[in-house]
Amino acid sequence: MNRLQLTASVVEREPVRYTPAGVPIAGCTLQHRTQVVEAGIARTVELTMQAVAAGEASGRLERIEMGVETLFTGFLAKRSRNARTLVFHITELQDIGKD
Repeated sequence: MNRLQLTASVVEREPVRYTPAGVPIAGCTLQHRTQVVEAGIARTVELTMQAVAAGEASGRLERIEMGVETLFTGFLAKRSRNARTLVFHITELQDIGKD
């Protein structure tokens, strides 16, 4: 199963674009920071990730305030057919508060 849930905030936003079929696509950069325990050792995990949302989710992504902690749910896929890099495709998002 390819499902990802990530608590993050939007730190960059791209202009909405449209597919040839007229579906809106919103792109952004997400930033995540947390403390986790791995093999009994605490560590800080920080990352930025490219993400996109299509259709109704794109409108919701556009309305999220920058810097607001949000729970994003979706899946990972290649940026394009021949690419090696992955992009987080957001299907659901829930505002969970300010940083």
